[in-house]
Amino acid sequence: MEDTFLNVYPKLSAASATNPLNLTGLWLAHGDEPLLQQWLIDAMRNSWRAQNLAVKRLELVSSKSWQEVMSELNSLSLFDDATAVIVTGNHKPDKAMLQELESFASAANNGDNQNCMLWLTAKVDNRSKSSKWYIPFAQQGHVIDCNLYNENQRQQILTFQSQKFGLNLLPEAWQFLMVQTEHHLLSAYQALWRLSYLYSPQTVSPNESAIDNPQPDSSSATSTTIDVEALKNALVSDAQYSVFDLSDAMLAGNAPQVVKIMEQLKAMEEPTPLILWAISKDMRLIMQLMAGENPQNIGIWSSKQSLYQSACRRQTPQSIADWPDILYQCDKAVKGIVRQPAWELMLQAALRVTGHRLF
Repeated sequence: MEDTFLNVYPKLSAASATNPLNLTGLWLAHGDEPLLQQWLIDAMRNSWRAQNLAVKRLELVSSKSWQEVMSELNSLSLFDDATAVIVTGNHKPDKAMLQELESFASAANNGDNQNCMLWLTAKVDNRSKSSKWYIPFAQQGHVIDCNLYNENQRQQILTFQSQKFGLNLLPEAWQFLMVQTEHHLLSAYQALWRLSYLYSPQTVSPNESAIDNPQPDSSSATSTTIDVEALKNALVSDAQYSVFDLSDAMLAGNAPQVVKIMEQLKAMEEPTPLILWAISKDMRLIMQLMAGENPQNIGIWSSKQSLYQSACRRQTPQSIADWPDILYQCDKAVKGIVRQPAWELMLQAALRVTGHRLF
């Protein structure tokens, strides 16, 4: 069975100790948004705990790692009724493992096996869906598409999260939040989280489960109305500039301003992954536009389209040819894999968008 995160997540979140879902068999959650996969796990834990399932994590370091996965799924525990195995990694099972997975799925569907296996993997494209490894999950298990394809879907899931926090954002506040956290789900969620502490302190923490601390019924719970001014309080940063100021300066081709903002962000010790996200987002959107993509189809707000088109006019196919490699080098520097300073590499990348090169 194939479904989307937006359809499945509310149902899983509604499960409780007294009304759990029977989560057994094969589950595949694919997507390039790790936060959605983590939310899916958090929601499934409610039912796993109610079913007295032990939760274990295994990483696929090679195709042979599937033997360890099957060993866990077929093992018996003296203390737990069954096991939920969370598998990460993109190594596909071989033919022998596929047969074992099919047997496991059949037993689970018939009620003969109470174990659960959730595989978290990268986005599965249409071509991969015809592969042999995918078929058991689609036909005998559950496949969850953990991808958000447009701003409307992003607002849908954030609206659901805001309701869990006891918040009701006015339309103007939603528009402000979407613009300020453009294409970044985690930033928007963190803003809602801060709002819950500022204006709705009785709300359960995201790290607590509904089983440990049950939420009141939504029909009787009171929500706090949030306007633009209240939202601005949750979006305040210690830095004089934000990554959104950096984005505007890059797109406008203002190289001196880019250097100034980068120096300020570095001085205030803003997280390097967030800075890299802002730079890579704009570079990838520019590459997509120059490849002929429609601005609206790739999620560029109408108010920003002229800025992106202006940035495209400063570039040529030759000047953007090495952008993927630059981003890869920045990513390695941020993760500490290479010795070259991450801020230096990110500044080089940001200046490329303005049409300037350091070297």
